[in-house]
Amino acid sequence: MARAVSTRRKIGFTVLGWTVGLLIFFPVLWTVLTSFKTELAAISIPPQWVFFDWTLENYIEVQERSNYFRFMMNSVYLALGSTLLGLIFAVPAAWAMAFSPTKSTKNILLWMLSTKMLPAVGVLVPIYLIFRDLGLLDTRTGLIVVLFLINLPIMVWMLYTYFREIPVEILEAARMDGATLMKEITQVLAPMAVPGIASTVLLSVILAWNEAFWTLNLTTSNAAPLTAFIASFSSPQGNFYAKLSAASTMAIAPILIIGWFSQRQLVRGLTFGAVK
Repeated sequence: MARAVSTRRKIGFTVLGWTVGLLIFFPVLWTVLTSFKTELAAISIPPQWVFFDWTLENYIEVQERSNYFRFMMNSVYLALGSTLLGLIFAVPAAWAMAFSPTKSTKNILLWMLSTKMLPAVGVLVPIYLIFRDLGLLDTRTGLIVVLFLINLPIMVWMLYTYFREIPVEILEAARMDGATLMKEITQVLAPMAVPGIASTVLLSVILAWNEAFWTLNLTTSNAAPLTAFIASFSSPQGNFYAKLSAASTMAIAPILIIGWFSQRQLVRGLTFGAVK
């Protein structure tokens, strides 16, 4: 009896998991299918699924209208630059909180996480004015700083969770052998926390790649990433859904491929230490 209940429960969770997964994946699938339709087919009612005249004209027109690779390289620079800068600050911060905690450590962590709850539009005007006065508007440097700051709390939390699982006795042994603070972090802690650091890097890259609010408000052309590339296909004359879908597909394809091949590492990083 217990085995039958357990089997039904597993089947139920499996069906639920697949249902949720398909619901999440459906918008992506629909976007990809729409990108191969004509504009007329894209707005047809009832919707056309697989049986329509497939075409590549949307991708050709999108590339002719905008330099996709320039936008993509901006996204690469912003994602990697903000992630690297985040690691430089997040690793020492997480190390200090994990191995030299104080009474206020948990409060600091909660405060850092609470900053993610602040509506971005609430600080847009002061940040815009500061960037204007510093000459950072529409620059990669300015966007890297913004993306680094908004992703830093998540990076610190993830690394802190990983570092807490590493026995402190290992670090104490390294200190007894004469390891300096820098060697302790780079030669002892970092190699042991490679899975956690890799997961943190992946999540930071994905978040930076998908960030739209700041990239649309702080850039115009020079530093515009793929999020601005997508937005450029929405015009006052109306939305050209087929071309917009083609632009969206081209924008999400690189990060979707990276996420697909690294999904196990990413899930492990997000759930590590959740059950303890």
